[in-house]
Amino acid sequence: MSNVLWNRLSFAIFATAACAGAYAQSDWAQSSDPLVVRALPNNLQAQPQNPPAFSWNRHSSNPDSYTIQVMKGAVVVNTFTTSRSWYLPSKSYEAGTYSWRVAPTGTALWSVPRSFVIDSTSAAYAIPENDVLRASVIGRVRPRGLPANLPQVGNWSAAMKADRGQWLTWATNEVNKQVTALPSVSDSSWTLVTGNTLTAANVMQNNSVRTRINVAGRQLELASLVYKLTGDKTILKEALRRGDELASLDPNGPTSYVNQDQGTRVIALALIKAIDQLGGEVPAVQRNKWLDIVTVRTRAIFADLSGSNGRMDLYPFDSHGTTDLGFLAIISTLALGDVPEAKAWFDFSFRAYVSQFSVWSGPEGGYANGTAYAQYTADHALQIWPALLQATGVDMFAKPWALGFLNFFTHFVPPGSATHLFGDENEIAPDPRLLKAYASRFTSPTAAWYVKNLAGNEDTLSLLQAPYPLPINRKVVVPVGPANSALYPSIGWTAMHSDINNLNRTSVYFKSSPYGSFNHSHGDQNGFVLAKGGVPLLTSTGWYDWYGSPLWNSWYRQTKAHNAVTFDGGIGQGVDGYREMLQRNGAIRGFSTTPALDFVEGDATLAYAGLLSKATRKLWYLRSTDAVVIYDYLSSVTPRTFEWNFHARAPLTLDIAGKKASLTIGAQSVCVVPVSTGSHLERKTGPAPKTGVVEDHAAFVNDAKALTSEFIVVLDVGCKKPVIQLVKGSDSRTLTVGTQTVVLPKID
Repeated sequence: MSNVLWNRLSFAIFATAACAGAYAQSDWAQSSDPLVVRALPNNLQAQPQNPPAFSWNRHSSNPDSYTIQVMKGAVVVNTFTTSRSWYLPSKSYEAGTYSWRVAPTGTALWSVPRSFVIDSTSAAYAIPENDVLRASVIGRVRPRGLPANLPQVGNWSAAMKADRGQWLTWATNEVNKQVTALPSVSDSSWTLVTGNTLTAANVMQNNSVRTRINVAGRQLELASLVYKLTGDKTILKEALRRGDELASLDPNGPTSYVNQDQGTRVIALALIKAIDQLGGEVPAVQRNKWLDIVTVRTRAIFADLSGSNGRMDLYPFDSHGTTDLGFLAIISTLALGDVPEAKAWFDFSFRAYVSQFSVWSGPEGGYANGTAYAQYTADHALQIWPALLQATGVDMFAKPWALGFLNFFTHFVPPGSATHLFGDENEIAPDPRLLKAYASRFTSPTAAWYVKNLAGNEDTLSLLQAPYPLPINRKVVVPVGPANSALYPSIGWTAMHSDINNLNRTSVYFKSSPYGSFNHSHGDQNGFVLAKGGVPLLTSTGWYDWYGSPLWNSWYRQTKAHNAVTFDGGIGQGVDGYREMLQRNGAIRGFSTTPALDFVEGDATLAYAGLLSKATRKLWYLRSTDAVVIYDYLSSVTPRTFEWNFHARAPLTLDIAGKKASLTIGAQSVCVVPVSTGSHLERKTGPAPKTGVVEDHAAFVNDAKALTSEFIVVLDVGCKKPVIQLVKGSDSRTLTVGTQTVVLPKID
């Protein structure tokens, strides 16, 4: 998707939040509660997907059904009825401007009409109705979840053997190695930890369940696939053994949905995929036991997601719930005809999953929770989407959001990135196997560029399940890198690269997000990260031990752990509460890009929970000079001592007298040069970093408390020491850095 289209997209979350107060009294379809589903589409947004999905708040009367009218001008072109508070039409619309409204069926309680646009940029993505899909799935010869033309290796063409023979060898070797190397799992592997309060012991057990069940589930799925491709009876024996092992785990024990939903969903999916792939090779007694466990475990998923009158419809911001919904969709798809309850599961989950994906960004594709959790989402997509495509014909990779999600990775995890970015687990290294696998399911020039430049190979399991040839190889596509700069408006993220095609690129990342510090996001609105050659120079600090831990609460997600502004000894943005985390957010107020210079402006005032009356940051990346200019303006009704924090995962060299700092990591360096006056440089301290990691912290701190403050700082990438000069004009100031200039506002 082009930058032009990104900039045409309205800020969906901001727009709905801004009008929420106005609608709260007169328009029931838009709730003032930030956790409630948004009323969309609206505000004459051009829709990337045609038809768009419609969503709205529930009416207070809790009706049995709703009626939706879609109008083109004064003409009603569609009338739909649904029992849910969302609807995904099954047919695309002609180009034009439309409006829609909704009412409880049989009433005249119509919502305020909302408008949307279908134009040449709107990609057709029409999904058949559930009854049509179910009939198609049941009529498909098993295995439903694998490509119909995937032959046994003896029937592979020479080209297919050349392309995939090595991967099959690797997969076979992995299965054979794990026969003895992978310990059996049983309920006795864990001591059941109960209670709703997260503790270190509880987290350790959950992590153990997740890790061991993931590995055991992979062994079952990989063994089933390798047997399907080779007919090797030794491999079949291993598949049956691992299936029995997973089916013997107590669904009410340590791996239960209540204790570890991630374990339950993997067990159910691995078993139903094995049943689908092995067919009659699973003896009847074993098959029935496996199906019984699939039923019990999936019933628990369905009961949770459909509980409270379909809680996910009303409150979609649930990271586990949105993933579990996808697992429910694929499990029910593969179980249709074998498990009587699968029909209800399918009708509840399939279109909801396709419609709602993803709540963590707008339609341009992004991921507000950070790139580490975006990578996990790509991993889940590779487990779910290929089988959904083969069984139903619905290609989630063709969903416009999915291509935008790929573009998001290219901008924020470009080839050569040493770490992830923003949010939980930002400090860990990306997994190019998953990123390459996800990108290989597209045929775009950007996908071809990403696949070509990412190191390593994709995972054996994902590749061997994929259609042949891969979408990336179905036609000759010239690799073309994405634009050097991009704004993803619905998540408030900006990427600015010197040259994205150069592995030694300078990369500046900026965030001021409407998602605030919600879920896996942090209190780092108006924060930035500077990287050179993929190595973070100025970055976030701390590490993710577990969600809700003392470290997570006291440092890791706090503003003081990021390259952002605090005051009065480290007080930062509000990261407590629940609804409040979505309301204490940031906003992108401006973005522009030219070959020589990029600019972004963020407003984090709301993020400080009323403690500041103004908190704005303007950031320029001077591409020709390879330097960054950062301008902050801050105000408060109470005198404050403001702190301009910056951090590194290596020792900082501080020249306290000269108020300058520098950092060198290998061949990369940056000098941090203050331009504004009225502050001094201080070294700061933080908690002990993770073993084997070095962290250092510093800040420019006001010399005295004040109602207002400004910081002007230049990041000299490579410590080239360009001439820096600030010239005051009648109504503005000009800052020159080397050969480039930026205009700053004048403050009297």
